[in-house]
Formats: sequence, structure tokens, C-alpha cells
Amino acid sequence: MLINKRVFIAEFMRRPNRFEAYVKLNEKEVIVHVPNTGRCKELLTVGSKVLLREELNPTRKTLYDLIGVYKNNKIINIDSQIPNKVVDEALKNKKIQGLIKYNIIEREKTFNNSRFDFKLSNNFGEEYYLEVKGVTFELHGKTMFPDAPTERGRKHLLELIDAKRKGFGAGVLFLIQMSNINSLSPYDDMDKAFGEALRLAYNNGVDVFAYECEVGEKFITLSKSVQIVL
Repeated sequence: MLINKRVFIAEFMRRPNRFEAYVKLNEKEVIVHVPNTGRCKELLTVGSKVLLREELNPTRKTLYDLIGVYKNNKIINIDSQIPNKVVDEALKNKKIQGLIKYNIIEREKTFNNSRFDFKLSNNFGEEYYLEVKGVTFELHGKTMFPDAPTERGRKHLLELIDAKRKGFGAGVLFLIQMSNINSLSPYDDMDKAFGEALRLAYNNGVDVFAYECEVGEKFITLSKSVQIVL
């Protein structure tokens, strides 16, 4: 998908809280919104080169969203609103193996006590619930999720197990918001309960997908599957 707004390169300075950061843009200190509640500590380091997306909304407190970070000449997109849009595009373009047969794509659908990112169906009456998780933590070509504890993420996995037991298709897709990745694993040291729930989901028939992306300053698109190590 293309980013149809102006994008600027700036220098990261500090992040006083989850939602705001200070950057240097055109030699001026500017406050920006961070659309990612994860820690991103290994990415948002002092002096790192970051990408800002201009948001011309008069009701906003800030003029820019911090959407990406350069790490060793690789762009990592950190916008938590992007994964669902990228996956929606990929589903429509039949790029996700195992989900090609679903031609009806609905967003934000409720099952039991959870709202899943997608409900997929087709003309044969088959239904499938899909949850998407954006991945930004990488170390030596290996990615892990989550980079902060997520009780909500664990709950989603348990609801996917329930959907599977009730006869629906169910899956979780980890969208890795960068390229050239070797594998994806649960980050057990960060959230052991999530890792246990992911393995339980897999052992109960829930599909686990992982795809990396091609990322540029003004685009991000799902590219190829990545090995999953549970």
C-alpha cells in the first residue's frame, strides 16, 4: 500500500511517554505522535533516523506521526494502524496462502467477547476469523512478538481456539513490518503467557501465519512468508 501523504526524515531525540516523542526536523525540536504503544526501545534510540508522516488535521495536537525507523539501512515501519490495511490489501490480492478461497472480507467483527480484525467467508458458507499482530522487534534477522506484555493478545488467541472448536476457521497472522527476516517466534522472556497461548492455539488447529513486508519511505506491502519457530 502507498502512503499518500507527505513523509519527512527526522532525527529521534526522546520519548517521554507511549504516545509522544521529540524529534529534530529541519534543525528544530518538534513533538510528534507515536502510533505504537509498544516499547520499541531497541529502535527509538537517540540520534536514530526516523520517518514522519504529515497529518493535516486541525484538531490534532501534533502535525506528524512517527511511522518508521531506519535500523542499519533497513526501514522498520512501526505504525500499529498499518498491519490491518496491509493484510486487507493482501487478502484482496490473494497473496496469503491458505486464505485464497475466501472472497468476502469484513473488518472488525465480533465473536463471543472478542473483536477480531477480520471475518472471512465465501459463497460455500465457510467462515474464518483472523487476528493480525504487527511485529517490529528484530534481532539478528529473527523477529519476536510481543515487545511488551499483552493480555489482550492472549485473550484473542484463546477466543480463536474457541472459534475453531465451534467449527469455524481461525488464524493469527504476524505481519513483520520489515524485510529480510529469517524467523518469527513468541517473545517468551517478555510475555510467557502469550507464548504459551500461541502454542496452545497452534496445537488446537488455529493457523499461525508470518509474513514479512517490503518497506519504503512511502509504501509497505506484504511480500513473503517467514519461518515460524514455536
